[in-house]
Amino acid sequence: MGHAARPAASSTRSTTAGPGGAAGSIGAAVRRRLPALAAAAGMVAVLGVVPAGAAGHESADRGAQADPAAQADPAAQAAPAKTPVAVGYGGAVSSVDPDASAAGIDVLRHGGNAVDAAVATAAALGVTEPYSAGVGGGGYLVYYDAKRHKVATLDGRETAPRSADQKLFLDKDGKPLPFDDAVTSGLSVGTPGTPATWNDALRDWGTRSLGQVLRPAERLARDGFKVDSTFRQQTADNQARFKDFPATAKLFLPGGQPPAVGSTFRNPDLARTYALLAKKGVGAIYRGELGRDIVDTVRKPPVDPKAQRVVRAGDLTAEDLRSYGTKRQAPTRTGYRGLDVYGMAPSSSGGTSVAEALNILEKTDLSKLSDVDYLHSYIEASRIAFADRGRWVGDPAAEDVPTKGLTSQRFADSRACLIKDDAVLKSPVPPGDPNNPSGPGSCDTRGRAAPTTYEGENTTHLTVADKWGNVVAYTLTIEQTGGSGITVPGRGFLLNNELTDFSFAPADPAVHDPNLPGPGKRPRSSMSPTIVLDGHKPVLALGSPGGATIITTVLQTLLNHLDRGMPLVDAIAAPRASQRNAAETELEPKLWNGPERAKLEALGHSFKQNPEIGAATGVQRLSGGRWLAAAETERRGGGSALVVHPKR
Repeated sequence: MGHAARPAASSTRSTTAGPGGAAGSIGAAVRRRLPALAAAAGMVAVLGVVPAGAAGHESADRGAQADPAAQADPAAQAAPAKTPVAVGYGGAVSSVDPDASAAGIDVLRHGGNAVDAAVATAAALGVTEPYSAGVGGGGYLVYYDAKRHKVATLDGRETAPRSADQKLFLDKDGKPLPFDDAVTSGLSVGTPGTPATWNDALRDWGTRSLGQVLRPAERLARDGFKVDSTFRQQTADNQARFKDFPATAKLFLPGGQPPAVGSTFRNPDLARTYALLAKKGVGAIYRGELGRDIVDTVRKPPVDPKAQRVVRAGDLTAEDLRSYGTKRQAPTRTGYRGLDVYGMAPSSSGGTSVAEALNILEKTDLSKLSDVDYLHSYIEASRIAFADRGRWVGDPAAEDVPTKGLTSQRFADSRACLIKDDAVLKSPVPPGDPNNPSGPGSCDTRGRAAPTTYEGENTTHLTVADKWGNVVAYTLTIEQTGGSGITVPGRGFLLNNELTDFSFAPADPAVHDPNLPGPGKRPRSSMSPTIVLDGHKPVLALGSPGGATIITTVLQTLLNHLDRGMPLVDAIAAPRASQRNAAETELEPKLWNGPERAKLEALGHSFKQNPEIGAATGVQRLSGGRWLAAAETERRGGGSALVVHPKR
């Protein structure tokens, strides 16, 4: 059954300090968990001898250099081989990148805890995945404290300038700006929250200083990594706008072209930025020289004089940076199959939407359904959850967000009866009223329907566990692939375009939109870092990139594992569908080309193809102090799952 969310109290902490300091029924539910537990046991039996970094899904070589035609640099440190699953002791790290996962493992191996390792991994991703995350972005961190048996969260979402209002992305005639024009501009840049998140997580829960955990990433930025086909392709996809910003072109387009696969990519500017943060702390951004450079870049975007692109200036100020603080707040929490599922509360919509969908499905035995009926139920629950997300979720500092109602079983019951075995809901589905839900079976559709607004699809996620049982699920981003496209000159990182996650204008003027821009407001997110507990013991943690598809990716992976009995790595690898209260549900190719599609279309579903949805990572607690790390087998070139001491 769904539990009401914990009180929505939160504390906002201004980050201006110096270096980061050290610092159904229960029985039925248990029976339903048996398929997943048996699958995990089977996976260990098969994979228990697989060492972290052993042969598995191999990626193309990783790394790039100033010469776009350069061959692989034999002097560069070889990246660990990618493998999508690892089992062993001492802790686990799973991310999209082997260098980043290795950075986290190194911290764990030398006595750091899960939070220390998570920050080290995130900083390394800022080097190897600069188009997805970095110092210029933000994110959300969910943490399980094994000693206190508590789950806590940090909201490190970017914020709009204090001067922002609902007209932020409207032209002089009151019409929304073209989306691409808004993205590649200073207007789209919010105050970065990632450095504050690192600082505050380490201060509250870590055992190492910021300087200590930044060392692996600083070294990686200085020495370089090997470029793979994904990195090159992402660069090529952004080449047209990258070339219009001299600092971006100099860094990411050596010789005017994307770096060659197998070449070594070095970022000495970012290495110096990390060294500065290690020495002076995040105050260098929120009150110091790094911050001044960020503000100057936003207010006067450094555009090539020859460029034809019109790049609008933003209005970020030094005071916006000085006043920024993360929010430490209670997680969302709901019960599912006898387990407790914890997520990120608003300003992210991830926790409320995953919880609502799980509550809608709680009374359906998904383990006994055919593949077609299972997908139908999952798609319809997602459709309903997104209808309610669009109407009710925004920044709770500026909007009245009914988190408790959205995550309640009573509200879910009032919505679940909309799902029919032999019919398909028509999108956009009207929202319900979580503040005053109708009785069970009444099928609440009292709200006015409005389409789901667009959200970019790039981010990154990492998941970490340590030998003490602490767990971190951390999703971080700069929004679009390549963010705003604007690199801070001399600093080695791209600025976010996170403010384009706001609605530019209401989808329906007659329906209140809680996600319009406002002064100091956090744009709504779909990031869904999730931790699942059985009593006080962690079961698994997971998350994914993918914009609004993050919610459906996390939801489908949970259902695949908990209900359908798939081992975690298979639950992650399974083909995905994503329904977000739209006329068409997106399908990955294996579902598009599979037999399920025709049967679902016969029910009334409409589909369009999406080549890739999400890129999840997860960790799972096994018996005897072992951990299983799991990542993608194919998406984004495959992920990197590592453990400290592989089981041999």
